[in-house]
Amino acid sequence: MPRAKSDKDRKIFVLDTSVILYAHNSIMNFAEHDVVIPITVLEELDQFKKGNDTKNFEAREFIRLLDKLAKDHMIHNWTPLNGKTKGNFRVLMNPDNSINANLVFGEEKNDHKILNAALHLQQTEKNRKVILVSKDINLRLKAKSLEIHAEDYETGKIKNITELENTGKYYLDGIDQNVINNLYESHSVEAKAVLGTRKRKANAFYILKSEKNSVLAYFNSEDNTMERVDKKLAYNIKPKNAEQTFALHAILNPRIKLVSIQGVAGTGKTLLALAGALEQRRDFKQVFLARPIVPLSNKDIGYLPGDIKSKLNPYMEPLWDNLKFIQNQFKESDKEYQKITEMINQEKLVIQPLAYIRGRSLSNIFFIVDEAQNLTPHEIKTIISRAGENTKIIFTGDIFQIDTPYLDSQSNGLSYLIDRVKDHPLYAHIKLEKGERSELANLANDLL
Repeated sequence: MPRAKSDKDRKIFVLDTSVILYAHNSIMNFAEHDVVIPITVLEELDQFKKGNDTKNFEAREFIRLLDKLAKDHMIHNWTPLNGKTKGNFRVLMNPDNSINANLVFGEEKNDHKILNAALHLQQTEKNRKVILVSKDINLRLKAKSLEIHAEDYETGKIKNITELENTGKYYLDGIDQNVINNLYESHSVEAKAVLGTRKRKANAFYILKSEKNSVLAYFNSEDNTMERVDKKLAYNIKPKNAEQTFALHAILNPRIKLVSIQGVAGTGKTLLALAGALEQRRDFKQVFLARPIVPLSNKDIGYLPGDIKSKLNPYMEPLWDNLKFIQNQFKESDKEYQKITEMINQEKLVIQPLAYIRGRSLSNIFFIVDEAQNLTPHEIKTIISRAGENTKIIFTGDIFQIDTPYLDSQSNGLSYLIDRVKDHPLYAHIKLEKGERSELANLANDLL
């Protein structure tokens, strides 16, 4: 954000609760411009401060930050943010306006009180631009209907989402036939023979083509070699296309500790991750398979009838379906079939909501996080930062299928991970493109 030339150029940003629950330090990210927190936001944060979810952590951290910044100041007055390059902040009490959003929209609610705060600033700070910042699209639309400038919180958003689409897999045509022959015969060749002067990206996968044939390959940045990638079985699950072959290679590669798999429903993300985990079960103390809970109509699961098990079953059922599919590759009398049952009974294989696993020590764990696009960047960071010795983490999801109201394809945790960690030697990413569930499922994805 460019520096303001004068006080008139300094904008006033009004923060919505959704921004603070997304990033508690957001108040510090508006350069030299001023920030206003409506009192309604503090009241909403008070309801979020208890609990173990990330939103509860963000609420508590923001309240502590505000207390630290306020020091001996009265927070309804302009108070300096830390540093000469920062502006000021204040908490705005519920004002009286000539235009009342509660009356305009025919309902009294907190969102409308926040709109009233922005309207009040427009009327009292006529020489300055007032901007409401919210991750709630509907609130931004309501603001614009009242002629209030409204923006999403942009800090940390991925600017070019198309770059994420091109990460992980590359096509190279016109490869020398001798190089491909050497890959088939020797399994690996020097990277220079394939890539020449091209930029080398750690753990990237390639489809190499000559005039006669092609080969799947992987760039091993540690040895600076290009290795042939073969289709391998993992607990009797066989990859059905090149992308699935690449994904399973990354899952089974002990050098790679962090993997993300992006793809629409039916491309096999979770199935491959779970099959790879079972194949390596002897190398880890436990296998955790978790997913975030996105409650119906964004209401807490406590709203639903029944005990905790019956409430959670619908959210975890897709994970059990994948496990049953793998188990059914074998007869009930087979030791592989019985091993899965044994792992569940002994809690060597644990399927739970992510909230139940968050905070646990992740040493010697194979950890699969499903539907990772419904996590915030902070949640992704928190999970990875818990990793101890001999832990491998697989994130799966579809960055375009967001079920959380305040996230989108550019701000969700999975997109953030792919953008920030790409090219790291401990990390691999692959996008699955072809649906392999059934011809009928492909019809739905392609035509409906």
